[in-house]
Amino acid sequence: MKHIISKIVVGSMVVGAVGFTNAQKIDAKAKKILDDITANYKSKKNTYFKFSFGSGTNGKVDKSEPGIYYAAGDKYKLKIMETEQIFDGSKIYNINTEDKEVTVAKPNGSSSMFSPINYLSSYRNDYNVTYEGKKNVNGVNADFIKLTPVKSNGIQAVYLFVNAAKKQMIKLEQHGNNNDLAVIAITQYKENQTLDPGMFVFDKNKYKNYLVTEL
Repeated sequence: MKHIISKIVVGSMVVGAVGFTNAQKIDAKAKKILDDITANYKSKKNTYFKFSFGSGTNGKVDKSEPGIYYAAGDKYKLKIMETEQIFDGSKIYNINTEDKEVTVAKPNGSSSMFSPINYLSSYRNDYNVTYEGKKNVNGVNADFIKLTPVKSNGIQAVYLFVNAAKKQMIKLEQHGNNNDLAVIAITQYKENQTLDPGMFVFDKNKYKNYLVTEL
């Protein structure tokens, strides 16, 4: 479980920008839903998600752990188990409390940040998008949108389940080519909260006993 979480937090669920291709197909209905949700999130001063992160194989979740995610503008903080990730608008800090390690890196143009909603922007260049109809997800009659990579990136498909009326994400499933499954199910959502000014700041004084590696 830890291995899968580490891969996802530091990059396995982030997709490289593969560039536009004439073969890309984006369903108009799905595009409108995703664009409406993106605009809704961007209109908020900040957002908070509490979610369940599940992993497994062959379409079945074997283990799950809770996680939290805060975002304000392009800054965010993500925490799953012993791993915390902070993006302060300039650098990404991956903090592993179990191993007492911190990895610091600048984002590059070939990747997008991990977040429960990262596919809302990456779909524009990286995926074919189809609207698959309605599906009941935890009592919500959700819109089901399927993303398939334009170019091979290790992902077989991504399923997005959204509440189009509220313009909110409900659940995300990532199916890998190796039959690995990763699921983020949002259990609580808040917006426009009063956040600690240091929420998205990496305080090195808190990690004096950690091994810090800057890439």
